[in-house]
Amino acid sequence: MQGFEELAFMDATDLAALIRKKKIHPRELMDFTIARIEKINPKINAVVTPIFGEAQKAASKPLSPAPFAGVPMLLKDLIASYKGVRMTFGTKNLEHFTADHDSELVKRFKKAGFLILGKTNTPELGLLPTTEPRLLGPCRNPWDLNRTSGGSSGGSAAAVAAGIVPVAHGNDGGGSIRIPASCCGIFGLKPTRGRNPLGPDFGDLLNGLVCEHVLTRSVRDSAAVLDEVMGPDVGDPYYPPPPKRPFKKEVGRDPGRLKIAFWKKTFRGEPIAPECRKAVLDAAKLCSDLGHEVVEKAPRFDGEQLARAFTVIWAAGCASTIDGIAFIVGKPPSADQYETVTWGLYELGKRVTASEYLLAVQTLQRLCRDIGRFFVDVDLLMTTTLGEPPVPLGTFDSPADDPLKGWRRSAEFVPYTPVCNATGQPAMSVPLYWTKEGLPIGIHFMGRYGDEATLLRLAAQLEQARPWKDRRPPSAE
Repeated sequence: MQGFEELAFMDATDLAALIRKKKIHPRELMDFTIARIEKINPKINAVVTPIFGEAQKAASKPLSPAPFAGVPMLLKDLIASYKGVRMTFGTKNLEHFTADHDSELVKRFKKAGFLILGKTNTPELGLLPTTEPRLLGPCRNPWDLNRTSGGSSGGSAAAVAAGIVPVAHGNDGGGSIRIPASCCGIFGLKPTRGRNPLGPDFGDLLNGLVCEHVLTRSVRDSAAVLDEVMGPDVGDPYYPPPPKRPFKKEVGRDPGRLKIAFWKKTFRGEPIAPECRKAVLDAAKLCSDLGHEVVEKAPRFDGEQLARAFTVIWAAGCASTIDGIAFIVGKPPSADQYETVTWGLYELGKRVTASEYLLAVQTLQRLCRDIGRFFVDVDLLMTTTLGEPPVPLGTFDSPADDPLKGWRRSAEFVPYTPVCNATGQPAMSVPLYWTKEGLPIGIHFMGRYGDEATLLRLAAQLEQARPWKDRRPPSAE
């Protein structure tokens, strides 16, 4: 593969262009990507289910005129199903479960021309902001192998950051695209609720907390993929306002002078890690230097109520998922089948009453009103994505006598991202800062409901002002 190494950190747009110009054959690119997995993956454990044979066959066939024809990608091992391939959700209970259909999103990835060659690591049931499942083993951060790659799309983020693929699928129920994007130093966009389909198996996961998209190295890839996969599926419960123009046309478009609010504490008024504070102040200066109006301001809402309501819905969702798995495998659930924190959330969820659940939904809907009023006067809200730089592996472990310890610790690490899942608003993590130790810290921008366009215009401006494409994690060599 000598002479191909420059392909490792190209984005999907450039790779697709090389294929169209016949400067590289898709089979050559696929073989190179498989070689990268075999070289890098033993260090980071990002890819957990290879689909090499099928991908190589697809790469050998005549290609469609689709925009990403022949470009390899990876699929997160959670929610999105691929016919004939195992789907574990990160739990031993589904270790041998095989999907019998493609999800709608996977169909759209294929229609866009992507060749899926594997599935990526995820925490058990996607519950934690780290990827350390007992079944599959920990996914390691390419910037520091002893630290978390984030979660729950940690395997996808690590694979993109390490130069294995330019694009990998992820989903986001409390920050699961943006958290690993921050930890791994790549770009992660959470679209507006309902922008991308969850069908045919799901309509509204966890009362609308969950959405689907991808993790990428470039802003333009994220925008272009969104153009290809967005839109309602048959039977979807709702769909946000359609964009005025294709999202890829927002990249490079003048964002104008935006009013950007920033906040350097948690929404409960607690301090964040010093390096994260430095990062958000640095980003505030950068945005100001680019001509935007930057003000220190935060929305007013009850952070404790949000945390309680979110936990009720998350725990109830965990319980319903485990009960659903029990139906599939034909065996009642028990504590020995699941990780400690998973079973702790299951037991908590089983105690949630119908009235408690509806009250939690009502609380989150009231939060939507509070946050919506804030965005009448500002265009974007900026914070760091996380309250700390990437933490060591094992940080979220729970002992048997305190099964929810890892869940409580998660709230300290993830003080901002769940707000956007509760309100349905789009948000992104942009890799603008690295610590002295070489660890990435993402900057989080939250936009108005339905307005991915403004986020993408600003992201492209920031990418040009402070490019990150040439940064290489040590484990990528």
